[in-house]
This record gives sequence, C-alpha cells and structure tokens, in this order.
Amino acid sequence: MKQFIPNSLTLLNVFSGCVATVFAVLNHLELAALFVFIGIFFDFLDGFAARMLKVQSELGVQLDSLADMITSGLVPGIVMFQLLNMAERGGWNLGFFGHETEMTALPFLGFVITLASAYRLAKFNIDENQVSSFQGLPTPANALLILSLPLILLYHNNEALNEIILNQWFLLGLTLLSAYLLNSPIKLFALKFKNWSFRANGVRYLFLIGSLVLLLTMKFLAIPLIVVLYILISLVTKNE
Repeated sequence: MKQFIPNSLTLLNVFSGCVATVFAVLNHLELAALFVFIGIFFDFLDGFAARMLKVQSELGVQLDSLADMITSGLVPGIVMFQLLNMAERGGWNLGFFGHETEMTALPFLGFVITLASAYRLAKFNIDENQVSSFQGLPTPANALLILSLPLILLYHNNEALNEIILNQWFLLGLTLLSAYLLNSPIKLFALKFKNWSFRANGVRYLFLIGSLVLLLTMKFLAIPLIVVLYILISLVTKNE
C-alpha cells in the first residue's frame, strides 16, 4: 500500500503534463506553464515520498521518466514551437486553429528539445551512476528554463526583452543549447533530501535560498538565472 503513494504522485505529474500539453497546443502558454510547475512539484514529491517511505522500485523509476517525458519533454517542445511561430509572425496572437495556420518548417525545430529530453531520460534509466548527482541538466530544470520565456513576455513587458525572446535566432540558439545541456557531461547536484541536516544538504539549502531571493526580487526573469546558478554551483562544488 505504501508504494502506491509515490506512484500516485507520479501519475498526478502525468495528468498535469497532459493538461499542460493541451494548453500549450492552444497557445495558452501561461496556463501550460502553471501545469508544468504543478507537475514538477509532484515530480519532487514522488521521489521524496519514495525515499521517506523506503519504497523505491524499478516501476517507480520507469514511471517517473515517462511522466517527465510528457511534462518536461513534450510540453517545452510545443512551447518552443509556439515561440518560434510567434517570432516568424512578429506577434503574440496566433490563430493556431483559425485561418492563420500557414507556417514554415522552422517552428518544428522546437521539438529538438523534446528529442533531446527523450534521449536524456533513456540514458538516465540505464545509468547507475546518477543517484546522488546528475550528468547533464535534468529535464524539469530545462522545462522551467523554456517555460519561463512566455512568462517573461507576459509579466515583465519589457520591449528590449521581448525583442530578444521573440528573435528566431535567439530561440534557435537556446534550443540547441538546451539540447546540449540535457545531454552534456556536466555533473550537477541532485535536489534529493535524504534528511533535513544542513551538514548533509548545505549546497542544496544554499541553492534554494539563493533561488528564493532571486524569485522575490526578479520574478520570472529569475528562472533563467537560477538555472545558470545551478550549473555554476555544481561546477564549483564538484558535487562534493
């Protein structure tokens, strides 16, 4: 019975990803981001619950990766597709199911993120070394990076930022960078708390505090900076 608890949380991640997918396809990117955030929250909870209840299982590992493929793999690809489409059309409003459905092949390059996420998750499932640390950027962190872009457009309303984000070359560059980071050899610490001790989790606590400060001061613009901070801290500490 206990092992059904983390699996139920993982299934809630799957459900959140499905809802986010629908909103992303409909170009309601704010709602898509909301449900991705909810899904990632369940993704954190399921692992935490499995460790606390000591009911880790191979089924849970496989189910977790399948959930991440939807929430943190498929949805970011659709969002990048939409952003590239907007960049080509020069505006936010896109009649995806209306009369303005003509498009080039360019927006489909956004799904490079989905392909890279699938490859990263498949490697993770057969890699026994990624227990206390990750090799390459985890798909949830990458999803947060991509989903932050429409939120910055909506809530920061800065003309200079808008021009950068809706520049197709910036988006293509970020897509390629995202694909590289997902499958890079860079070792990154995992946010897995086996206990609440500061000595055992000092790096994690410092990262979370720094992230909170950035979010409170910079709102959604903080998310890309938090991803950069995550990588830098990992490189400096070398996961020790």
